[in-house]
Amino acid sequence: MRGVLVKGAGVAGLTVAHELAVRGASVTVAEIQSQVGGNASWLAGGMLAPWCERESAEEAVVTLGKVSADWWGRTLPGLVTRAGTLVVAHARDASELARFAARTRNCESVDEEAIAALEPDLAGRFREGLFFAGEAHLDPRRALEALVDKLRAMGVVFLFEVGEMALSDFYQVIDCTGIARADDDLRGVRGEMLILRTQEVSLARPVRLLHPRHPIYIVPRADHHFMVGATMIESDHDGAITARSLMELLNAAYAVHPAFGEAEIVETGVGVRPAYPDNLPRVKRWGDGAITINGLYRHGFLLSPAMAEQAAGLLFNSSAGNSSAGLESENEADRQWRSA
Repeated sequence: MRGVLVKGAGVAGLTVAHELAVRGASVTVAEIQSQVGGNASWLAGGMLAPWCERESAEEAVVTLGKVSADWWGRTLPGLVTRAGTLVVAHARDASELARFAARTRNCESVDEEAIAALEPDLAGRFREGLFFAGEAHLDPRRALEALVDKLRAMGVVFLFEVGEMALSDFYQVIDCTGIARADDDLRGVRGEMLILRTQEVSLARPVRLLHPRHPIYIVPRADHHFMVGATMIESDHDGAITARSLMELLNAAYAVHPAFGEAEIVETGVGVRPAYPDNLPRVKRWGDGAITINGLYRHGFLLSPAMAEQAAGLLFNSSAGNSSAGLESENEADRQWRSA
């Protein structure tokens, strides 16, 4: 094998590079940016929350996503926090909490006292909520940087600020470039986020606030930083965050705890997340032999391990010969995904 080229150093590209490297492949990762970051993965929340995501996603997201915390914990020991997810709503939005509970599972109802025990800084602010004890989270930026370091130690070559390459130099190309990939079935979903810093609030786990119009999540990070996200706008426009979205995110954070009203706005960000019509990802083999991992939508860190393992399986099932005979067709791969 002359080596595998992975295009894109986002979460999909790095996870598949890892799965290929541990199987003994010679891997090169090419990225158009000057370094890791600058893509939708860098702006992610990092929630490994398959059961919460079932509220708006298909069952396949739970099936494949529930192994992600173990994959990340095994691959990057010490970076995964297994503290669960707390879902809350104000009394006026109690119906939203009931709807969320009806669409999900693996959670327990918690009252005001239990919420205060889980998150002391939220004491007296919410009467009821849901606690998903089996969920986890990580800091996406630390995870991406640590994964690059590990891959380099494993012999993976990284090329940054790369345009077109001589693809004939590689046995196989795996395209993980997201919305930049030419695929007529993909659409862009704009996600806006911000990072706040305040020493007046401490959270041990992601907190999701349910609201009929502006549901948000707040994910704690190091040094009193909190990631607040995220909008989901049907658009591939990647311009700066809008005033409306900024106000909505800030108002929702304030509704979780008034101290966020005095927090420092450290960063705002916008990422365009690639999605297929059903919001489920695909591993595809194209007519030119390239494999793509795409359509991860809002589930990049949650689903990339499973999709990377599937892509690596397709490649290694075909490597016994000198052609792509062992790779499944696009339709067969889609059926495999849907039956997983």
